[in-house]
Amino acid sequence: MVKNNHVRVYRSEENLPREEQLAHKIAVIAADPVEVTTEVTDMVINRIIDNASVAIASLNRAPIIAARAQALTHSPSSGGKGAKVFGIEERVSPEWATWANGVAVRELDYHDTFLAAEYSHPGDNIPPILAVAQHVGSSGADLIRGIATGYEIQVNLVKAICLHKHKIDHVAHLGPSAAAGIGTLLGLDVETIFQSVGQALHTTTATRQSRKGEISTWKAHAPAFAGKMAVEAVDRSMRGQTSPVPIYEGEDGVIAWLLDGPDASYQVPLPEDGEAKRAILDTYTKEHSAEYQAQAWIDLARKLHNEYPELKNADNVVSVVIRTSNHTHVVIGSGANDPQKYDPTASRETLDHSIPYIFTVALQDGAWHHVDSYSPGRAARPDTVELWQKVSTVEDPEWTRRYHSLDISEKAFGGSVEITLTDGTVIGDEIAVADAHPLGARPFTREQYVNKFRTLAKGHVEEAEIERFLTAVERLPELAAGELDQLNITAAPGVIDLRNAPKGLF
Repeated sequence: MVKNNHVRVYRSEENLPREEQLAHKIAVIAADPVEVTTEVTDMVINRIIDNASVAIASLNRAPIIAARAQALTHSPSSGGKGAKVFGIEERVSPEWATWANGVAVRELDYHDTFLAAEYSHPGDNIPPILAVAQHVGSSGADLIRGIATGYEIQVNLVKAICLHKHKIDHVAHLGPSAAAGIGTLLGLDVETIFQSVGQALHTTTATRQSRKGEISTWKAHAPAFAGKMAVEAVDRSMRGQTSPVPIYEGEDGVIAWLLDGPDASYQVPLPEDGEAKRAILDTYTKEHSAEYQAQAWIDLARKLHNEYPELKNADNVVSVVIRTSNHTHVVIGSGANDPQKYDPTASRETLDHSIPYIFTVALQDGAWHHVDSYSPGRAARPDTVELWQKVSTVEDPEWTRRYHSLDISEKAFGGSVEITLTDGTVIGDEIAVADAHPLGARPFTREQYVNKFRTLAKGHVEEAEIERFLTAVERLPELAAGELDQLNITAAPGVIDLRNAPKGLF
């Protein structure tokens, strides 16, 4: 059984023993040689496929072009053979492969998610762990164990410790989880992992302004930066360098000054010794390229599009009121008080965090596309802008309760909608979870992950390369030491032109 661990702030004179510190408990779990279950192994494979899908679809987007160009200026270090960068054959130093691949995975906001006390994209653990695995020549089994740890730590931190309430970005949970996952991958001792976790946390706490108002390209870079910091933290710790202690509980630590303050109290669930790491099974991926809390709303809008064609016409609609959880209302809804969420000239990064925009387009089109649905022309269409301005969100206490429920069977990320027409008709409907959610109308299985990959890789990757990658990843437990380069994907000739990369310092 998972055990709840009480975490609070301690004064320096209380001298909290190392073994009772959260970072040390995380390190003990990372060092536990417990076997990975078949079910978890299968889901790790699914998520590697999922990450590859969205990374390939992003290869020629500006943030990826820039991050890839930076990475290519850093040749493999002497400690290994280097790691691969999505889309190309070249090797680079593992922390820079983490950087480039992390940006590619996050750019479209299209991979897996876990929402609880905090938000997260646990798939962000994969780029740093895979890059280190390729660099040192790990096996498929090693990689699976490392990824299982990364998910375990991040999901459990997200269940217990809220960051966004204090305007701290959610990647503060990613640095420690990636460091722990790398520790598992490499078979490091508890002390080294403990120092790595502390350093990774210390270097990855940043404000949430990256996800507020006019959202910039840094949104895609933030998790890549956290992963890169995790790789560097492990390297320093392996060289005997230490971290601030206690990093979470200290009177000048993260909790006391960045989170709930000196009177904070958390119950952090972590596996017992010898208990299998299964947290990845609590996570869910995206069918649509948009913030996760928009997934169910796209599905409901598609349904309403088919049932009530008159809703496409803004002239027929007086108002659209979405009743949902506090998180959805204040992060991607009108409760954020961000005028940019209603601005047809807003950035793509802003629009994929605007439920008024997303619901409007899905309602009119009956579909969602990771590129076309965000195009400037689509956002500026006059009838869309007119309907968009009529959409608002409000918090509903029951949907907030369900959002925070620890009972997976009732945990919900949707809500209800009430659409008032000009003739006085009121159309209402509701949805609890996205269709692709494990409890949704059409849950994702391996077939859907593979189809997502094929769909997004089409036109970017040759058919033979698509088949080669899928064959390799489905054999992941059997891949021997040094064979993890097979998990990289090479773009078709002409897709990437490295000569067009922007210039910088490196």
